[in-house]
Amino acid sequence: QVQLVESGGGLVQAGGSLRLSCVASGSIFSINTMGWYRQGPGNQRELVARVTRGGSTNYQDSVKGRFTISRDNAKNTVYLQMNSLKPEDTAVYYCNADLAIYPSLQEMDYWGKGTLVTVSS
Repeated sequence: QVQLVESGGGLVQAGGSLRLSCVASGSIFSINTMGWYRQGPGNQRELVARVTRGGSTNYQDSVKGRFTISRDNAKNTVYLQMNSLKPEDTAVYYCNADLAIYPSLQEMDYWGKGTLVTVSS
């Protein structure tokens, strides 16, 4: 079994910062892309940022210049540094990983349960 566990969410004032972390654990053979998605009230889940194993990144336009995604391959961990937060960033943030597990080595998408980020104005 594989688990993705997020941490670091909370309540912050507009203009503040938070750092989210997500650790993948279990019978993992390899991890390809890791990313963060979010779902705000009444909205569909959307991509925030993702990073490949080699370190290539892409971001949603609304977070460019404010958020930074990074990963530690040795720790199976992905981070999201969020600066200059705005009330519209309020959402549940979900970790996602495209990974291969033992013994099948089949690649599949896995999701964490989410962590709530609330930005007050």
